[in-house]
Amino acid sequence: MTVMTSNRWLILTVLFFARLAMAFQFQSIAALSPLLVADFGIGLADIGFLIGLYFAPGLVFALPGGAVAARFGDKRVVSFGLILMLFGGAIIAATDSWNILTAGRLTVGIGGVILNVVMTKMVVDWFAGREMSTAMAIFINSWPFGIALALIVLPFFASLGGISFAWWALWSFVAVAFVLFALVYHAPEGAASGASVIEKAAFPVRALVLSGFVWGLYNAALAMVFSFGPALLIQQGWTLTRAGSLVSLFMILFSIALPIGGIIADRTGRKDAIILVSLVSFAVLMPVIVFVPASAFIIFCILGVLFAFGAGPVMTLPAEVLSPASRSFGMGIFFTIYYGLMMVAPRLAGGVAEAADDAGMAILAGAVMSFGAAAALVMFRKAAR
Repeated sequence: MTVMTSNRWLILTVLFFARLAMAFQFQSIAALSPLLVADFGIGLADIGFLIGLYFAPGLVFALPGGAVAARFGDKRVVSFGLILMLFGGAIIAATDSWNILTAGRLTVGIGGVILNVVMTKMVVDWFAGREMSTAMAIFINSWPFGIALALIVLPFFASLGGISFAWWALWSFVAVAFVLFALVYHAPEGAASGASVIEKAAFPVRALVLSGFVWGLYNAALAMVFSFGPALLIQQGWTLTRAGSLVSLFMILFSIALPIGGIIADRTGRKDAIILVSLVSFAVLMPVIVFVPASAFIIFCILGVLFAFGAGPVMTLPAEVLSPASRSFGMGIFFTIYYGLMMVAPRLAGGVAEAADDAGMAILAGAVMSFGAAAALVMFRKAAR
């Protein structure tokens, strides 16, 4: 039964918590990676594979996601996504088989993609014309908060009762998110219903694809920090708990600074400059951690702020080149590119790190990705003109 309410901020809180659970579950592999390596006898390439596998379903579901939700109903589709996250999480918690672990990871990834695509539309439904920017900033921040939470909480739970205890604690968190969503969420009055139509009006393909590469490479570079940052710090002599705490601090600073970057870009009109400062600072400073371990704390703090500034402005790039008629189909392409890069990047970076027997190679790969995003931005601007 749904608890009917017109309080859109309560609705936003429930959506935030559900997406927080998604980020929490996504980050569990990196947060518990040392234990996974020991228990399953795997390497960093396999850790990268599990991280990237979470995004693989996005190649299938990102493009038609909105149409599917319109056909079956937003709440039903998101509830199904949360059930998949619970089912896959139970599989992961109960198995000691690599193949079954992989199947469980793919299952939770399908659920996560459903949440990511459809819940964004839910926020739009509730806040259209009313505090939309504020609501979206809060909603997007659920991702870094969830990642930070996983890096702090899961190693702690594992220290108390082993990796299985940590998995079931995570499962319980997702279960709470499901119950809250099922009880509280309902569509606002006047929300669109019925069959969805994907408009395939003409749009500038090159500029759109380049904008997708900017966003995908930006997020892939960020993923190197929270996926392989703990492994690098442990390699440099940090404990699992301390390493997770520092990377978590990075994500907390990132989440605080994220909306600030958008405000600065809007007020100054220097969107591209803000993005480039964000990308270049990451590409230049992150390798310093690899070669000068003593710099880790200060650089993680600096980049937690600077790198966050570019996120909001980057997300506005597709809107510059897409007409209203082409926006639905065009954004599907945009997110498909994002999911493709996020699926491949951790696996490649993990493979390079394993081949070199050095987790720092994954961090250096992230720096290269950040440079790539900057180059894609320059090419996008030329194409957009």
